[in-house]
Amino acid sequence: MDHLGWLPGWVETDKHELREKLGALVATDRWLIEGNYGSTLDLRLPRADAIIYLDFPIGLCLWRLMLRVFRHRGTTRPDMTEGCPERFDLEFFLYVLFWNRGPRPRTEQALEGHQAKIIRLRGPKELKRWLAAL
Repeated sequence: MDHLGWLPGWVETDKHELREKLGALVATDRWLIEGNYGSTLDLRLPRADAIIYLDFPIGLCLWRLMLRVFRHRGTTRPDMTEGCPERFDLEFFLYVLFWNRGPRPRTEQALEGHQAKIIRLRGPKELKRWLAAL
């Protein structure tokens, strides 16, 4: 999703354009999309065969976010649009910190009706076990 959601220089893709590009992508037979981007869940969830929900503890997410910032600082991550060098973003840090108060309830609401497709993994050990079983 980050490749679709960001233009070089950390410019957000226009919401209409993002939805257009994403709509064309999910209309194809096979796709794998990583990322929340709650405003686009309505396009993705109905077409998804499976929804992998990494429901990890917030502390772990914040730790990994900080590691990512330090590891890639000043360079563009492989999963990001070229021209968007990694940096600390207080707004995104707070988004993760307060996930349980705002984004989580909205995400859980969007997931209603799709429970049969959800594979909720609550930590790295569960993820490893699930991947090993594939």
